[in-house]
Amino acid sequence: MTDVLHVVCPHCQAANRVPAARLREHPVCGKCKSPLFSGKPVELDAPAFQRQLAASDVPLVVDFWAPWCGPCRAMAPQFERAARDLEPEVRLAKVNTEVEPDIAARYGVRSIPTLIAFRGGRELARQAGAQDAAILVRWVRSVLG
Repeated sequence: MTDVLHVVCPHCQAANRVPAARLREHPVCGKCKSPLFSGKPVELDAPAFQRQLAASDVPLVVDFWAPWCGPCRAMAPQFERAARDLEPEVRLAKVNTEVEPDIAARYGVRSIPTLIAFRGGRELARQAGAQDAAILVRWVRSVLG
C-alpha cells in the first residue's frame, strides 16, 4: 500500500490526497487545478493558517514578519531560496504580524522575524532572528528530521 499524504492547497485551501512517492511530480489541486507547491513561501491569513495546521500532513515552517521590519525584509529572499530547497517535503509560509496579530499573540511571538516549525498541528521548534538560506535549511532539516 502506498503512503498517502493530505496536502492543503495554498490557493483554495482544499485538502488533497497525494501519494508520498508522487509528491515531487508537481501535483495539482483536485479542486482548483493550481499547483500544490510553487517553490515559494505562501502568505497565510488566519483561516488559511489554521487549515494548513489542521489538515495537512506536510510539515509547516512559518516566518512571522512585518513590512516595517528591516531584518524581516532582508531575510525574505533567503526564506524564498529555502522554500525552493525544502518543498515539497516542507511547506514554507509567512504570517504578517501586522495583519494577523492574534496568531502571533497565540504563539507568543515577541520579536520578528521568528520562525516556527510545526508538524501535525503542534509546534516543534522556533528560532528568532534573520538567517541566510543555508542555515535556515539546515535548521529545518535538523528539526523535522
